[in-house]
Amino acid sequence: MDQQGNLAIRKIVIVGGGTAGWMTAAPLALRLGKACEIVLVESPEIGTVGVGEATLPTIAYYNRALGLDPADFARKTKATFKLGIEFKDWGHLGNRFFHGFGDFGPAIENRSPYIYWLRLAREFKDMPSYENWSVATAMARANRFMEPYGDQPAVTNAFSYAYHFDAGLYAAYLRDYAVQRGVTRIEGMITAVEQHPETGFITGVRLRDGSLVEGDLFIDCSGFRGLLIEGVYQAGYDDWSAMLPCNSAQAVPCERVEPLTPYTRSTAQSAGWTWRIPLQHRTGNGHVYCNGFTSDEEASRVLLAGLDGRALDTPRQLRFTTGRRRKSWIKNCVAIGLSSGFLEPLESTSINIIENSVGWLLQHFPDRSFQPALADEFNRLVSRRYEFVRDFIVMHYKITRRDDSEFWRYCAAMPVPDTLQHQIELFRETGRVAIYDPEGFLVSSHISIMAGLGITPKAYDPLIGLMDLQALRTHFDRVRDTIARAVQAMPEHGAYVRQLSGVPAAPPLAA
Repeated sequence: MDQQGNLAIRKIVIVGGGTAGWMTAAPLALRLGKACEIVLVESPEIGTVGVGEATLPTIAYYNRALGLDPADFARKTKATFKLGIEFKDWGHLGNRFFHGFGDFGPAIENRSPYIYWLRLAREFKDMPSYENWSVATAMARANRFMEPYGDQPAVTNAFSYAYHFDAGLYAAYLRDYAVQRGVTRIEGMITAVEQHPETGFITGVRLRDGSLVEGDLFIDCSGFRGLLIEGVYQAGYDDWSAMLPCNSAQAVPCERVEPLTPYTRSTAQSAGWTWRIPLQHRTGNGHVYCNGFTSDEEASRVLLAGLDGRALDTPRQLRFTTGRRRKSWIKNCVAIGLSSGFLEPLESTSINIIENSVGWLLQHFPDRSFQPALADEFNRLVSRRYEFVRDFIVMHYKITRRDDSEFWRYCAAMPVPDTLQHQIELFRETGRVAIYDPEGFLVSSHISIMAGLGITPKAYDPLIGLMDLQALRTHFDRVRDTIARAVQAMPEHGAYVRQLSGVPAAPPLAA
């Protein structure tokens, strides 16, 4: 064995279970196999946030990389499909738009069709909304679903999808997966962390029963408190509350009703927004808000008044500070999940950042020398992702004409990062989109939000003015009609889910 082999990581200790802990353990177990011992320490006395019920399309790739059976996954986690997010009352009261997973029809000259639609909308006053060319949006509006298929670009694969699922059941599902592949689960409360007296590296975590769990690499999945990354290493925290002022949430499940919709709904409220996430066995609901602009009691009233089924519990209160650790990897400790940072769930990014963090850890997997350059690169990637996701979420608040509450007046006036201001101004003036993170939200997502919130670009690409106008209109009409026919031929979402996982229908929604 060469010298690097002698320095191989022998034991990984994951501190904390929940979604982050088990999403970290599962791929590590798959990739490392018996080459490395993996232990996860969790305590039933410490609750998990457990309200991450909506995801982004990357979750399908994560599941596929683990070799999960889609039907088994759907049954065990009560999953439904997600084609995007419907936004109501954002931008202005009465506004309604959809952020679908996919572009607005097939690309034209490798560019978003929206750029070409702009010219048609300028020339033809009867031009339908650009949303008519989003396959995901058309499917969602019709409550239809089928998984994409076919190798050639077509309506049948011009969209992506994610899942809604019960986060607690998903963590348990991955726990079983990881344990079957050799991960050892230890139940216990950590009372102390031991470090090497000279290097400061963590050497072990002491449990309440006196036992010591030693390791080489420690992964902090302990949630908001950051037991290792903050408690031991004082990583520091960048507080982004000034541009993401929401700091509270309440969550409550209610009975599921028909139809089983294939999308998340976000409804803007006077001091934040509420979510609705349909699962097989219930509907998840929540209210994200700033307690500086409303009371917890009023937030609870707004949440419960908006339910479309009988509440199954009392609202559960959460507090948070939006931001991120200044470093997610220090010495032999890597923070993943809420211990690394938190961005409100408006675009379902929490689980996506976990996926990315685990992937980047595997790409930069250390040996026991823990070369600082690996940590530096990991921290650069994680920091960049948090910043660009932050900008995308801030965009939802900043572009608003709402002035009906103090909260929305604050959002309209608040300063935003120069990077985001440039994106907004570029789109407002020219219809083009600046993409800083090619692995994050792409052109169609930015268009969905900025156009949906009411920005109409002042101009379009002059080169499009050289194209034959009638031929362009004929192309768009043909694509729209093809999308409409294809969507109507798709199965109803609830029927598709029932066929996949055997879930019974829910009672119809009362009028």
